[in-house]
Amino acid sequence: MMLGETNLSNLLCSMQPILRQGEYVFCTISHQENRHSNLDPVCLFREDEGLTLILDREQADAVSLSYTSVFCMITLSIHSSLEAVGFLAAITGKLADHNISVNPISAYYHDHLFVPAGRAQEAMELLQEFSK
Repeated sequence: MMLGETNLSNLLCSMQPILRQGEYVFCTISHQENRHSNLDPVCLFREDEGLTLILDREQADAVSLSYTSVFCMITLSIHSSLEAVGFLAAITGKLADHNISVNPISAYYHDHLFVPAGRAQEAMELLQEFSK
């Protein structure tokens, strides 16, 4: 098992953001609904109020799931440790300084950022500034 990077300066200058193809949406369904069984969400999270699904927009539209916003996904390709301190704080702070909302998801190997679709290219440029 590989250990992820924990050094903040290494993380920031080596994150290599990748803008993924497609558009993504956050949807919610009740715990009793089984409409999600045929879907392939990027992420499923159980909350007290229901299940949150992060889906390709086309999948949500195909089964008439409602959503309020459309996002693009940026993957930070460095293998960051789940115990790294300050990495997402630095990133979300920089995006906030430019009035860009971000919904980060940390998975085992990488961090993924969901940013408003209309601001994705701008977010990429801001993230790339960390490596300069």
